[in-house]
Amino acid sequence: MVDLGDTRAGSGDDTEPAGGQGVLVTRQSARLAGLDELLEDRAPDPEVVAMAQRIARRLALRRRPRDARAERGAGRLLSVPYRYRSDDIDLDRTIEVLAERPVPEDTDIVVRERMRAPRAVVLVVDVSGSMRGEKVRIAAATVAALSADLVHDTLGLVAFWSDAAVLATTAKPVPPARLLDQLVRIPARGLTNVGFGLSVARSELARATARRRTAVLLTDAVHNAGPDPREIARRFDELHVLCETDGEHDAPLARDMARLGHGRFAAVATHRDVAPALNRLLAG
Repeated sequence: MVDLGDTRAGSGDDTEPAGGQGVLVTRQSARLAGLDELLEDRAPDPEVVAMAQRIARRLALRRRPRDARAERGAGRLLSVPYRYRSDDIDLDRTIEVLAERPVPEDTDIVVRERMRAPRAVVLVVDVSGSMRGEKVRIAAATVAALSADLVHDTLGLVAFWSDAAVLATTAKPVPPARLLDQLVRIPARGLTNVGFGLSVARSELARATARRRTAVLLTDAVHNAGPDPREIARRFDELHVLCETDGEHDAPLARDMARLGHGRFAAVATHRDVAPALNRLLAG
């Protein structure tokens, strides 16, 4: 058990925005749950599963366009297959490839790109309430878009409600299809302890071997259990927040967490907003 009830937020500094709910502290305790006790034995709704898989396939097959400016900068210059980023063609390597492929595809073009060092990313998903409707669509789109984009990075996944569970670690990647299956099998949950979810994610990032460690929080930010999540948010090197705005939400609190976590904020109302939003958050 991890008792967070005695934590008190606030230092008297009223220069920082308080968020839509102000400072909310409860004596709600939290624990890290195992997947064996978390996932429902019964099969999830087939329609929900099919919908999530359709979204995942669509995003995984079509790499998201990125801001070309974000691709410039530090990193080794390497010759790699064309991935809709660089237009600096390596002519010699491309000719070698095309000599063996009379009917070339886009990826047969070889371009020069600056490859940054790998990073560890932990996606922190709010599963409080029911994982249905637009909420599960947004979650599916987020998992799929991150999996498609983080080719050279490692992806972990933490699900949280009043407690939390680790669905995947950065040390042991899990296929996106399995992550989606686990997400839709999580039963309806009540309270939302954002701070505990972030603390579990931070512990996972601490175990990662990559130098750059990033967390992406997907939540409506309606925090109603545990300590003020701003306190743990400020301990991250890089924390980005995707705020679900299709229902009740607290955008000011979400913005606070992103700002304190040295990251960026983006609002998503539907699953179609996810890929462009992640492109903005993770650029650079």
